Amino acid sequence: MKIDHRILPRNKKGNRTGFTTGACAAASAKAAVRFLLTNDLLLKIESTLPNKTKAVFNLNHCERINDTMAMTSIIKDAGDDPDCTHGAEITTTVELIKENRVELINGEGVGIITKPGLGIEVGMPSITNGPRKNITEMVLEELTASKEYHGAKVTISVPNGKELSKQTTNARLGIIGGISILGTTGIVRPYSTSAFKASVVQEIGVAHAQGLMEVVLTTGGKSEKFAMKYFPDFKEEAFIQVGDFIGVGLKTSVQYKMQKVHIVGMMGKLSKMADGKMQTHVAGSKVNMNLLADLAKEAGASENLCGHIREANTARHALELAETENINTITNLVCREVCRQTESYIKNELDVYAYLFDFDGNVLARHGEK
Repeated sequence: MKIDHRILPRNKKGNRTGFTTGACAAASAKAAVRFLLTNDLLLKIESTLPNKTKAVFNLNHCERINDTMAMTSIIKDAGDDPDCTHGAEITTTVELIKENRVELINGEGVGIITKPGLGIEVGMPSITNGPRKNITEMVLEELTASKEYHGAKVTISVPNGKELSKQTTNARLGIIGGISILGTTGIVRPYSTSAFKASVVQEIGVAHAQGLMEVVLTTGGKSEKFAMKYFPDFKEEAFIQVGDFIGVGLKTSVQYKMQKVHIVGMMGKLSKMADGKMQTHVAGSKVNMNLLADLAKEAGASENLCGHIREANTARHALELAETENINTITNLVCREVCRQTESYIKNELDVYAYLFDFDGNVLARHGEK
């Protein structure tokens, strides 16, 4: 049944949050399984997001194909974020199977990985680990009600995904044929609005009001989680998610006369900061592979390796290449350059320390004292 659910228009100056493609896919898959097991036509579904909060999604389509297969879809609402997938239809076709496994398959409009360095095997659908886990958990949660079926094949499609991908850097990164299914927390927060910048300023103001003289600027939810574990004695108010607006966080910290700023992130964002980029969104900046090659050379890399790094797909890919020759100190040099560039940006008005984590929360390098 076609329900034709419509979403709210986007306010370019607003701060309304939305949902990621991954969260929409997980909720849609959950709805399809429930529909197959109960035969109750659904108009909405409550799903658990990767950040463990719950959210209700309106269904746009709900159709049984046969006894073991159904198709459902959700229109992605990205809130006020200027995301090209805002309004896209995220479709899942679920086939129940007796084996205890959940297989994720890319359908129309979902990309395939063709280059290394993205944290997903070459040849696999461009569905990152957070959504992959979330989709699997939501499907298995519904299957606890079935004695006959213990797994499912889930095909994720985005009908206009191939066209939408032209508005992204996917092709340059080696993601071919469509968009990626993404989302660390399940929530989309507007990145380029004055409201987001204002929230960064406000949060640093709150930290100052608490009497704090140092703050931890993180690039997102995952890096904040790692930072909180690394700095267990810091108050919660000390941790500020600046997203792509590291420059705003630094300037505001100076205004509030902070003594120290700790920058925590992963290879991609820190590589951009090391190149002097103080607004790090992918649409406005890209990683300077020549810089990373130069740092690798300083760390002792061969000319051959430096050449490969210059042609690397992502900063993460460059790091993987460096590790093949045990050029592990490249991460220390990235952190050094982050401190040099950021301190120059704020004219050395406070001390900056940089910490580079891997995707599992391990500290790869730091510059300055903890």
